[in-house]
Amino acid sequence: MTTSTTTGTDWAAWQESWDRQQEWYMPDREERFRIMLDMVEALVGTAPRVLDLACGTGTITARLLARFPDATSTGVDLDPALLTIARGTFEGDDRASFVTADLKDPDWPGRLPHDSYDAVLTATALHWLRSDPLAALYGRLAGLVRAGGVFMNADHMIDESTPRINAAERAQRHVRMDQAKRDGAPDWAEWWRAAAQDPVLAEPTARRFEIYGEHADGDMPSAAWHARVLREQGFEGARPVWCSPSDTLLLAVR
Repeated sequence: MTTSTTTGTDWAAWQESWDRQQEWYMPDREERFRIMLDMVEALVGTAPRVLDLACGTGTITARLLARFPDATSTGVDLDPALLTIARGTFEGDDRASFVTADLKDPDWPGRLPHDSYDAVLTATALHWLRSDPLAALYGRLAGLVRAGGVFMNADHMIDESTPRINAAERAQRHVRMDQAKRDGAPDWAEWWRAAAQDPVLAEPTARRFEIYGEHADGDMPSAAWHARVLREQGFEGARPVWCSPSDTLLLAVR
């Protein structure tokens, strides 16, 4: 994948390959993004200031700005490879900016360009955190979301009280994923191998694996846990606004 004017790298192609890899795990991924932006519009309007939390390649930012041209977005992440793709993709677009920060660092909000946001949005990222650091992060987010603003988290949220349902869903999902793999869909490991071979992404990819290893060992508590902790940390109310058999989009109002 090698045509940015400054690097020679085709950022759109890297975005497309990232989407395809993620959709292998989550075929309803675009549906949850649509609902997320529906709720942004419903609660904070069509010109929001957004914090794209654990932004990765800027997936949410891309969909936000395509739907709401008057929106602005600050993406924050620690992954140097994904941030390289995000910065390359949005080069020259002053609606989007990106910040390198570790969400486990209590001082990370000080790196942001704004003190408050209309909406904080995140997807398929916070399961990399253990429950205690995640609860502390929710407390910090309560200080970043303006009064009347929203936080939304789309992620794997597992209800351990339904083991038979969970096992059936997992088995069906893996059958579908196996077929998609036979049809040529890239998985996580294959995508990162390709990134490591790209002349621009090779060095940040190596740094990324120094930071994270193969995968972080986080938690996936239930939607009820997320809603309760968000209320305890200062949000007015929280509940799911969309779910699939394996994922939930949870919305909290400040």
